[in-house]
Amino acid sequence: MGGGCSKLTICWWNSHLEPSLLKSPNPEKGAKSDRNSLIPGFSEFSLEDLKAATNGFSMYNIVSEHGDKAPNIVYKGKLDNNNDRWIAIKRFHKTAWPDSRQFIEEARSVGNLRSERLANLIGCCCEGDERLLVAEFMPNGTLAKHLFHWDTQPLKWAMRLRVALYLGQALEYCSSKGRALYHDLNAYRILFDKDGNPRLSCFGLMKNSRDGKSYSTNLAFTPPEYLKTGKVTAESVVFSFGTLLLDLLSGRHIPPSHALDLIRVKNFRTLVDSCLEGQFTNDDGTELVRLASRCLQYEARERPNTKSVIRALVSLQKETEVPSYVLMSIPHGTQSAKPPLPLTPLGEACSRMDLTAIHGILEKIGYKDDEGIASELSFQMWTNQMQESLNSKQQGDSAFRAKDFASAIDCYTRFINGGTMASPTVFARRCLSYLMIDMPQEALGDAMQAQLVFPEWPTASYLQAAALFTLGMDSDAQECLKDGTKLEAMRNNT
Repeated sequence: MGGGCSKLTICWWNSHLEPSLLKSPNPEKGAKSDRNSLIPGFSEFSLEDLKAATNGFSMYNIVSEHGDKAPNIVYKGKLDNNNDRWIAIKRFHKTAWPDSRQFIEEARSVGNLRSERLANLIGCCCEGDERLLVAEFMPNGTLAKHLFHWDTQPLKWAMRLRVALYLGQALEYCSSKGRALYHDLNAYRILFDKDGNPRLSCFGLMKNSRDGKSYSTNLAFTPPEYLKTGKVTAESVVFSFGTLLLDLLSGRHIPPSHALDLIRVKNFRTLVDSCLEGQFTNDDGTELVRLASRCLQYEARERPNTKSVIRALVSLQKETEVPSYVLMSIPHGTQSAKPPLPLTPLGEACSRMDLTAIHGILEKIGYKDDEGIASELSFQMWTNQMQESLNSKQQGDSAFRAKDFASAIDCYTRFINGGTMASPTVFARRCLSYLMIDMPQEALGDAMQAQLVFPEWPTASYLQAAALFTLGMDSDAQECLKDGTKLEAMRNNT
């Protein structure tokens, strides 16, 4: 699996890792460290405080990488009384946590935890139908981003091992404090702080509310016993830890059953990320594969506990003297991501899938973006077919204005099939009409056609985002929003 790395003797006196973190961790020490003393105590915030911190829950403040799909959204914010501390705010749908007392008690219980291995919960808000959690903000993204969607370089082997160890220590600390259960443990729940150190999101420690389940709908990654009972156990969390070890090994989200089949036939090379070639020894790779397979045992009682997992991972740590931000090649003490360009009103409407607002904006814009293309008609020989096609377009516009979207689709389809001219605006309007009648796949096709006709048109990218959000493809949708914003900026600079 890799070349000639020699086994590294861990020297605590010159290591980047604290001695207590290389041994089986001492949770009390972690809770009382100097760094943790800087974390504010748990507070109850007012809704006005959090509105101010997020600019009125602006779409610009949404953090897209936390794995939280609508209606539960995570925002980035900054409190007025502390200009140096960013916070992450998770806003639940109003139907979640109907019992306000239960919500506050559960939040306070999680808020009592303090560890350098957690993105700690520092407060909550419970006013009327609103239920919000406030946590430390982690500026360097999620494990999913660095493992699956990296831009410049893949995550190094030594950093992957550190992620596994720190995650195990986070779970062991929580267990020692009576919070052994973690809901839907996945690569989006592991965040990186300003130093590049991995932290476990505290949000998954909250007990279930009505708006969600403990695990995602992908049954291939769900612990077997949860499928039978619907309950999370400490052994279920270890199973999910095993799926994360597979993620770290393979650089992709591979179903445990498939991975175990590869392990049984000793086909390790297929399982391991090719980007890791030469970064570790066969013995170290085999040991991590063995640990993952133990965590993924079908029978819950055959899985190791977190203390056993930590002991196995400590012996594998390499480059312990190297800070995490160096291993990850990120700037130290600064936020790695550039602030996003602001969305236009159309981009913002598409980001929140406000179809009524999109309709109003498209009506207001009209066909002004088609002007250069439409002028080609004046140079063509006029035919009855062209006149019929244009009549279909006018009828489609009338139906679109009247919000008769089924008729608009029929009329616009006749115009498009007539082939007299390619209008990106017609594709855009038919796209929205499809969204209005719950046909997102067809809408996505029209948004892509609009982009083919007019590659520099921001509207096409924004509408693709709206269709992708409707289809549940949030990561792709966010990329389309970015593309639209970039095209908008280029247009304004010309």
